[in-house]
Amino acid sequence: MGESTITVPAEDQAIGARVRTIRRRRGLSVETAAGLAGIDKSFLSRLETGRRAFIRRGLLEDIAAALSCSVADLTGVPYFSPDRETTAAQAAIPEVAAALHDSTLTDVPDVAVRPLSELVTAAAAALAYSDNVELHRAGQGLGALITELHVHAATGDGDTKRTALAALVEACITARALAGTVGHAELAISAARRGYDAARVLERPDLVGFMAMGRVMTLGRVGARHRALRVADRVLAELPVGPVGDDTRTTEARGMLHLSAALISTRNGSTGDADTHLGEAKELATRVGERNHMRFHFGRANTAAWDLSIAVEAGTGPDAAARFTSAGINLDVFGSRDREASVHLDLARAWAQTDGDRDGDVVRALGTADRLAPIRVRSDPIARDLVVDLHRRAKRRVWELDSLRNRLGVA
Repeated sequence: MGESTITVPAEDQAIGARVRTIRRRRGLSVETAAGLAGIDKSFLSRLETGRRAFIRRGLLEDIAAALSCSVADLTGVPYFSPDRETTAAQAAIPEVAAALHDSTLTDVPDVAVRPLSELVTAAAAALAYSDNVELHRAGQGLGALITELHVHAATGDGDTKRTALAALVEACITARALAGTVGHAELAISAARRGYDAARVLERPDLVGFMAMGRVMTLGRVGARHRALRVADRVLAELPVGPVGDDTRTTEARGMLHLSAALISTRNGSTGDADTHLGEAKELATRVGERNHMRFHFGRANTAAWDLSIAVEAGTGPDAAARFTSAGINLDVFGSRDREASVHLDLARAWAQTDGDRDGDVVRALGTADRLAPIRVRSDPIARDLVVDLHRRAKRRVWELDSLRNRLGVA
């Protein structure tokens, strides 16, 4: 007798179903859980039954804290890979994890290493692949690259050590993006911390700032907002305020750190702090123009994109989406499929806050994001939940939506 295939209904793949299951296992009523999460009882009930989608990432973090579980428990990440590229990206995770856990900046395994110049080139190439959301390519050999850069950093002297540390920071940025995208949040935190420590040893304020920003975002993704904001406040207090001559690198890092702090502050309900951080970032972006040190794309266009994302977390996404689209911002300025896809995903989240009035725009924005960065979108719990919600309330079959359901693996 052959094995039977079990089909899981789309509604049971939604985040709300997991929330309901975990809440009941905790022995909590809807009213109690909603109170702990700081939301209305009827709103939580609609989330659980699939009548409302999870649009705000901060909401996921609040409910996870209320239920004493992880965000991953609610989202079900990492997901089964719907395509070969995502499978290849996920396959790199064990090697990257082993590399980060097997080495420190001073204690490394006894392994053969390639010439440092070759490793520096490989680290830059991996970061470029990551920025283009080709994580299946970025992850190829990334674990070995991280290990060998550790060896050069620990055993080298002078310029060799500094060059190895700088390349290690690049490799850790890639590892953080890879792990975070395919649903390994704890590994993303480890990668961000290792890159931050390397930047500290290197005494490069620009790299310290960028890696602090990475720590803020990865800590925020698991709901560790207190620690995330402590990291941001500490590093912002020590980074130079303005550019030194024509060198804007540290200013770019400072701007990105303000943007990440604004986002976490918004999720934390600290709108005043969020407005202050966002205002600082906008002022810095006006001063430095469009920049792209370490592929962080700081500038006016990216600040506007973050403003949109922050508005979605604040629940004012539709107005922000209208402002963003009317501003006519050319996303080509990024030269990054990652950033372009992120903007379209945020536009989808923003239009989804109209409660069905702009579902056509949600589908189009999700479709564009998926075409640009399938690995990012198909591994994103918010995107998946949006597709499930769109299908639930669709009054007729729409090919574009059916295609999204198939591509994201929620059909």
